[in-house]
Order: sequence, then structure tokens, then C-alpha cells
Amino acid sequence: MAQQTVDAPAYDASSIQILEGLSAVRKRPGMYIGSTDARGLHHLVWEAVDNSIDEVLAGACTEIHVTLFADGSVGVRDNGRGIPVDLHPKYHRPALEIVMTVLHAGSKFDRATYKVSGGLHGVGIHVVNALSEWLEIRVRRDGHEYYQRYERGAPVGPVTTVGPSDTTGTDTRFKPDATVLETTTFDRETIARRLKELSFLNPGVTIHLADERDGAPVTFHHAGGITEFVEDMNSASNTLFKPPIFVHAKRDTTDIELALQYNDGYNETMLAFVNNINTVDGGTHVVGFRAALTRTLNDYARQRGFLKADKEGLTGEDVREGLTAVLSVKVLEPQFEGQTKAKLGNSEVKGQVESAVNEKLAEFLEEHPAVGQSLITKAVEAALAREAARKARELTRRKSLLEGGGLPGKLADCHSRDPAECELFIVEGDSAGGTAKQGRDREFQAILPLRGKILNVEKARLDKMLQNEHIRALIQAIGVGIGDELDASRLRYHKIILMTDADVDGSHIRTLLLTLFYRKMPVLIREGRVFIAQAPLYRVAKGSRAAYAFSDAERDQLVAEYGGSKGVTIQRYKGLGEMNAEQLAETTMRPGARTLLKVTVEDALHANELFEVLMGEEVEPRRLYIQEHAVEVTNLDI
Repeated sequence: MAQQTVDAPAYDASSIQILEGLSAVRKRPGMYIGSTDARGLHHLVWEAVDNSIDEVLAGACTEIHVTLFADGSVGVRDNGRGIPVDLHPKYHRPALEIVMTVLHAGSKFDRATYKVSGGLHGVGIHVVNALSEWLEIRVRRDGHEYYQRYERGAPVGPVTTVGPSDTTGTDTRFKPDATVLETTTFDRETIARRLKELSFLNPGVTIHLADERDGAPVTFHHAGGITEFVEDMNSASNTLFKPPIFVHAKRDTTDIELALQYNDGYNETMLAFVNNINTVDGGTHVVGFRAALTRTLNDYARQRGFLKADKEGLTGEDVREGLTAVLSVKVLEPQFEGQTKAKLGNSEVKGQVESAVNEKLAEFLEEHPAVGQSLITKAVEAALAREAARKARELTRRKSLLEGGGLPGKLADCHSRDPAECELFIVEGDSAGGTAKQGRDREFQAILPLRGKILNVEKARLDKMLQNEHIRALIQAIGVGIGDELDASRLRYHKIILMTDADVDGSHIRTLLLTLFYRKMPVLIREGRVFIAQAPLYRVAKGSRAAYAFSDAERDQLVAEYGGSKGVTIQRYKGLGEMNAEQLAETTMRPGARTLLKVTVEDALHANELFEVLMGEEVEPRRLYIQEHAVEVTNLDI
């Protein structure tokens, strides 16, 4: 058989490109800041702020000012030592210009300058420079103020002396480049939460946030450090003891701080930091802490007679029920997995943290027996509930086998068995479920109708959860399991779409479902598998013309386009069941025509606080939240 030939461009040495300077950053920005969306945009701010925080860690900075300017730029100013501006002895260029324009250039590789630092990859502030339309930097040191401007990473002019200065520090201001970033609008709340977090982790610094666009200035200073951090996290909870337990120890060159407190809830909230960087995916420091917590509480329970020597011990899941903890370690040479530093890989840190927590926590429990008893009592109750949950799971499995399969009876499954192309619509009510079944594409779209509201898992243990028919159906349909049995590889649908009515009940059902996913199946949200369907509120028609409106404003715009209200018919959809199958498919279900909102957790701490306030046992925090945010309501169903 003859080989077919096609005209193709030559592939030789000229095909190999070398991206010099900062052009590599502009060509592949996601490699350096994780993404080009809002997360990547705010990562630029974190890089600039982290430079100032590194000065705090070096004992050279006490004040940081962050300003969101009206022109879309952001400024970070500190009273640290100021970036050196003298000529580099080897490269014969100002050190400031090298730091701002050369990849893998920086002082954090030199342990005489920074003992501990978050930025060790050498791709920090110059990446910000490369991804900015313009950047201006002012340095105050040696009695002078120096200035340089850059555009898309390139110096516009030399480093110049602009005047005398009796202070020291660095002032960086930049405007993100819209040609390489998907969004360039900074979110005040996202930035405020990170600055507040940093003020807890660094009790010696005061951080000021100003927003010229909108909003009053705010100042963050928390002398209580991570102990105060845990108290803040538990402010909407009923705690078992006060104040939080605080552990501080050094192992070799690693500095370890831990604050923990238990509440009467059933969920674990754990934040872990390495050199002020939030390691959202954990790492060896978290593994060490969890091992120490389980071992110490088991030893204490057996010594005090809460557990018999020949009985099964408490599991990690048991001892972490109701736990709120902040772990902050300072590591001399951290090894992160990935440039965005989400997971610590240093093997030695596991043993260091485990040793320190074992020793210090055991000492605390010996000195505070009442606290120890409350912890063990809660963990033993969790163990009993875990055993009840295990029996409930086994019963559910046996029942499924007897009924001829492991899928819930109400599930209208799709034909495809490829999870990557399959979608599961979780629909409110049998009526909307029936319409959705008629309007779906049976090849890849499955429908699971829920009658009524599911259990609020924020207030329930695992055993009670598994007694709930709706939750069992969801667990069986989705396939990943929950708790210790959670296995993302068993996911049956790569899109899980919540499709509820646009009213108070629908919003409540969505919140209950999101609480379930966030607390018991977090991998679904972490991997971007959960979506919210956007159904229209109105159908506006005049003669042969008709269109759908997803808000009151869109409705009014359509009415105006149709020449006013005369002869215009407006149909208000109070529920999904009021649409026929074709309308539902056309507006809400069919790929290409529909709009889906992806559920993400940009800030796990903020999400945790919201779930505790809105879905927890305490009424007062919920009342205050409603009073504070009532003016933001856009759709109120009375």
C-alpha cells in the first residue's frame, strides 16, 4: 500500500525555539501562576505581598500597605530593607533590574539573606513584571529613593535616583496585562481574606488594605497569632474548651507551631502552612500531625481507661471529628510539588512534626485532664457512630444486591459508560424529574430526581446520614463513596449538575447538596465536577418571535426590543416543571445552548465559615449574617 504524503512544514533545527528572558512567562503564563483566570490574577498579588512577608520573616519589616487603585492597578508597599540597587559584581547591571527581569534570580537562594522564605523557585516578582501591562517600583534604602518602570517585563529606562529618603522599603505597583490574562479585575474580598490570614500567621506585622474603587480601608493585626486564628475560625461554633491548645517546638532547623480546638460539630477544618504558604493539598507536615494526633489520643485513652488494651483503637477519622486546627511550619529548604506550592514534599518534616506534636500534646493532656476527657469522650462517640455507619453501609450494599444492582431505583441512567462524557442531573421533584427525563439525551445524560430536601449533613454524623434515603441514593449514583471509602477513580459522571427551581426552596436544596459535597465528597468540588444549571425565569414572546430571559433586566430588555409591552406575552417559570421537555432541553440541558456555573472553592476557610454559619447549630451567627447581607438579596420569593 502506497504511503500517502502531505505537504508539511520542514522540521529541522530552525523549528526549535528558545524563549529568552521573560518571553517564556508570557508565552505560557499558566506554568508560572497556575492559570490565567481570577486565581492566577490574584496569584500575582500574592507574589508581591510574599516578598514583603519574607522581609517580615527576616525581622526587617513591620508594616505592609496594599492598595487597589481606580485604574485597575495594585500597589504593595513595605518598610523592609528595600531591594538592592547597586551594580551586580558579576553581571554589571543594577541588582534591582536583575531581580525584576531575570528568571531564577533572587536573594532567597542565599541563606545569609533569608533564613526562611516562601519563594524559593526564583520565579516570583519578575513573573508579575512579565504579566503586567506596566510595573513601577520604588526602593528606599541607603538614604535615597530609586525608581524604575517596566512595560510587559522590559525596562523603559534605567534605575534612577529620584530623591532623598529617611526610610527604607519597597513600593511595587503594577497593572495586569489583559492580553495574557482572562480577567484583570481584583476582588477585594479575596485579597482581604489572604491579608487577614497572613496577619494571623505573622503576629508582628500590621497589614493595611485600601481600595480606591469602593470600600473603606481596613487594617489587620493579630498579636495572638494562630491561636487567635483558630478562635476566629471557631467563632460560629460551640467549642469544647477554651482557649485553643497551642504547641510550639523546634526540630533541627524546622520551626513548628500548632493551634487546635474542638467544637461539638462533626467536621474537620485543617489549615496547613509552610513558610506562610497555604499548602491546600497538605504534605508531609500534615501527615506527621495527623499521625501524632491519633497516636497521642489513643495512648491517653488507654492510660486513662477509656479504651481497653485489647480493643480496637480510635482511627484518624474518629479523633479529627470536630477538630479545627492551624499548623504552621517554617522550613529552611522546602520542597514543594509544583510551582503553585500546594503540597510539601520534605520527608524529614513528617518525623519532625510527629515528634513535636506527640511530646507537647501529651504534656498538655497530662496537665489538663478535663480537656483530655472531653476530647476522648467525643472521639469514642465518633467511633461508635463510625461502627454504626459501617453497619448501615453493609446493610445498604446487601439491600442493593437483593434488589438487583447497586444503583438507586429513581435513577434514569444514561447509555454511555465513559465517565468523561457522562452527566448526572440532580433534579428537584418528580415533576421536573419527569420533564428532564423526556428532554435529556439518553446517550450521556442521567437524571436523579429528589423529592423534598435532603438531610443537613452539617448537623449530622455519618451513621445518621446513611439512614437518609436521598443521601444513600446520591452516594450510590455518584459512585465515589464517602469518608474513608472515598475513591475518586469510581466517579461515574464527570459533570454533576444541580438543577433546582429558582425560588427559596430551590436555593435551600442547592445549599444542602453543596454542603454534602463540600463536607463528605470534597474531591468533586476540588476537581471541578459540580455545576449549577441556569434555568430561565421568563419566556418573552410577540407573534412569531420568542426568547428566554434569565433575569428581570433581560426580560425588560426583550420587551423593549419587541416594541414595548403591547402584544407581548410574558411567561414566568416558577419551577422547572412548568417548562415542557423541549423548552427545558433547549434552555438548560443541551450542551452549546445552556449555561452552567462551575462550583469552585477559591478560599476553603471562607467556605468553611459560611457553611458553619448558614448550616450549623448556632442561631446567633446566622441571624447576624442575614442582617448584614440582607441588602444584597436580588431574588426574594415571598
